[in-house]
Amino acid sequence: MPIRQLPEDLINRIAAGEVVERPASVVKELVENAIDAGASRIAITTAGGGQSLIRIEDDGVGMDEADLLLSVERHATSKLADDGLDDIRTLGFRGEALASIGSVAELTISSRRAEDASGLRLAVRHGIKARPVPLAMNRGTIVEVRELFGNVPARRKFLKSERAEAAAITDTVKRLAMANPGVQFVLDGADRTASNWPGHAGEGALRARLGDVLGADFGENAVPLATIRHGMVVTGLAGLPTYTRANSLSQYFFVNGRSVRDKVLVGAIRAAYADFVFRDRFPVVAIFVAVDPADVDVNVHPAKAELRFRDAGAVRGAVIRAITDALAAAGHRASSSVAEDVVGAFRAPEFGAAGTSAGLAAPSPSYAGPPPPPRGGGSPTATSLRFADFAEPSARYEPAPVDEPSVFPLGTARAQMFDNFIVAQNGDSLLLVDQHAAHERLVYERFKAQLAAGPVASQLQLIPVVVELSEDDCARLAEAAPVLEKLGLSLERFGTRAVAVRETPALLGQPDVAGLVQDLADGLAEWDSTAALADRLEAIIGRMACHGSVRSGRRLKLEEMNALLREMEATPHAGQCIHGRPTYVELRKADIERLFGRTR
Repeated sequence: MPIRQLPEDLINRIAAGEVVERPASVVKELVENAIDAGASRIAITTAGGGQSLIRIEDDGVGMDEADLLLSVERHATSKLADDGLDDIRTLGFRGEALASIGSVAELTISSRRAEDASGLRLAVRHGIKARPVPLAMNRGTIVEVRELFGNVPARRKFLKSERAEAAAITDTVKRLAMANPGVQFVLDGADRTASNWPGHAGEGALRARLGDVLGADFGENAVPLATIRHGMVVTGLAGLPTYTRANSLSQYFFVNGRSVRDKVLVGAIRAAYADFVFRDRFPVVAIFVAVDPADVDVNVHPAKAELRFRDAGAVRGAVIRAITDALAAAGHRASSSVAEDVVGAFRAPEFGAAGTSAGLAAPSPSYAGPPPPPRGGGSPTATSLRFADFAEPSARYEPAPVDEPSVFPLGTARAQMFDNFIVAQNGDSLLLVDQHAAHERLVYERFKAQLAAGPVASQLQLIPVVVELSEDDCARLAEAAPVLEKLGLSLERFGTRAVAVRETPALLGQPDVAGLVQDLADGLAEWDSTAALADRLEAIIGRMACHGSVRSGRRLKLEEMNALLREMEATPHAGQCIHGRPTYVELRKADIERLFGRTR
């Protein structure tokens, strides 16, 4: 086939495939244009998840007829003072957005400058431009996009549901609002609940805007960042190590006012929190990096969502320093050298197939539980009890004392430290057991066993628990309700921004219902599809098990501690929690002697 020149309309539609991925991409390009035009107020209206209508109105400088006509041409821009790409100080600069949008939708642009008597209106339908017509309007620009991908049905059928597309638009506007606290943002439409974030000025503008968008709770549980290093300025807010989420969707990164996805910044967050946050939890952060435009290339991605730093190591170091300094100022301290020596002497067990340590005797296939203690008696002993039995307040047990620790693989409980760690002795070893992590595994295995036998048993809440969430989270939970009900969790919508929980899994006891529902909502947002929930049951069960486990800070009786140890011995994979962390560590007698300088 000979080479031929493609027609202009096809070229524009191909370009649209790079710039306009979905309705949220259109909103991003148009709002960035409004910000670059100096707008102090931007109103975004959508319908049908942005497929039917996207309307962006701003009070920026506006355009005259010549600029209006050029604005819909490819590679026409007012944002490059010369032909160089090493000093980009605006959000947009390629001049492709309006031409690309106009080739796959019905585009209308109305604009007026302050010095003009009236405005002008220009219509572009699937790449065909009409002549501008006069229009009475205030200063600024109004852009309307209707029937997006109307002439490209193959692209339109790959869009997600209206709710999912509307949620993507909301996320896009949130990020733009966070980066521009001085601009008022109004988000409205038939497919959403209205939001109005007023503009802020002064020293506390950024913190106020982040509170508007991410919630006042974030501002109360975050520390401010302020670091200048290697010519870079790092600002923003970083959540305290105890303020985390179940996924990374609440981590926001901005470089020179542009929202980006960047592996360097993600890695810096992971490194800065490595000593404070478990690997299955993610801190909430909003990081703003200001760097010389000549030291960053923003022209590596069609949608400008990715970039490349000239000195990635310096950026990473600046972000890590900003966070570690802020956390230290908030009162967080690293472990002392003595504590490091002790931790170094501890060793995590090598987990076998049944979850036991390589240093502990694994039960044989016919293992029916540990043998009775040497001193028998008529009273029930810890060997005949499950830790779950202690969830019933009316239960009363008086186990006989167990003096021989070598009888059991995980030893005999001696004490509880810091209301979280069980100290046990096994022959010539001392073991520390994390009561929450261990019980989390036990609850998880019970969940799986019950689910294999049928729906998980539930318990009715005397009064339904109402949990307030975002509208999108409520919609996801309502859609997943049939699957969650099989797991013993019954909930339903309660207005636009809340769900009512009527039943919870019986084996969880009395969980933190609000925390459980929020974690499940985070998971659904991360997976982005309830159709895949059948493949995510173990992940859902894991989140539930975490909230049904005995919590750190709960004081246990000696019989409860021994019952937990015995159930661990009889439960597969009990040597590690569902997140991969060990449930216990072992310190041999020789290790203890070495700590005190006693060597043979």
